[in-house]
Amino acid sequence: MGPIFFSAAFLLLLFMSVMFVVGLKAKDNSLIDIAYGPAFIFSCWGAWVYSPPVMENTRIYLLLFWITLWGGRLGLHIGLRHRGRGEDFRYRQFREDWGTTIIWRSFLQIYMLQGLVVFMVSMPVLLVLAAPGASLQWTDFLGALFCALGFFFEAVADWQLARFKRRPGTKGRIITEGLWSTTRHPNYFGEALFWWGIFLVGLASSLGIYGLISPLTITFLLLKVSGIPMLEEKYKGNPEFEIYKARTSAFFPWFPRGSQHSPTQDSKR
Repeated sequence: MGPIFFSAAFLLLLFMSVMFVVGLKAKDNSLIDIAYGPAFIFSCWGAWVYSPPVMENTRIYLLLFWITLWGGRLGLHIGLRHRGRGEDFRYRQFREDWGTTIIWRSFLQIYMLQGLVVFMVSMPVLLVLAAPGASLQWTDFLGALFCALGFFFEAVADWQLARFKRRPGTKGRIITEGLWSTTRHPNYFGEALFWWGIFLVGLASSLGIYGLISPLTITFLLLKVSGIPMLEEKYKGNPEFEIYKARTSAFFPWFPRGSQHSPTQDSKR
């Protein structure tokens, strides 16, 4: 079990250190957002090299399939969205707040912290690599369903938002159609649901229960730290956003409340 966790941690340290240098040269720490999804692919497949040779275990490859699909799509989506935009407002704020300490604080509080998050969220995969468990159980199929639904919500929400922003006259406007009419953050809901699915797939491993740290971590971050709170703070006091906020569920998809309005908002991720 040791080599699996050590290799994942080492690869993440290497990966994040390289991204730190790239971000430093480009003066754009938001490049780490592009690397977020691929970091899971890099570390999980790297750890797979050190896993026991159990080619017959479908659970391992089910997890690696979903990690690769999810991480690849997310990296491509954020990379395409980032072109020509410069550093994201959150990281620009960090740059202003941190002043002369920007270099070492960026390394520790952005890149290394992101690496730690990836390591913790990857835990169900690493645990299955260490102890694959028996043949597929009902939890594997339920988890795969959660992964599919989460991937659908995240991918479709991102596509709907990108399509909306390409329309003439929509700059600065908020999308209130499609999945965005059921929750203010369908992409965040999809991401959380995806990782609950990954946890369920790994639950049949003898170590699977310890993978609970993964969905709990990502759900907490999205709901309380760097997801919804940070994004919605940007629009606090905007009358049109407040209307949208009042009628639309923050996280879990639900029917809109009251009459339809057309508030304003920017990118949601």
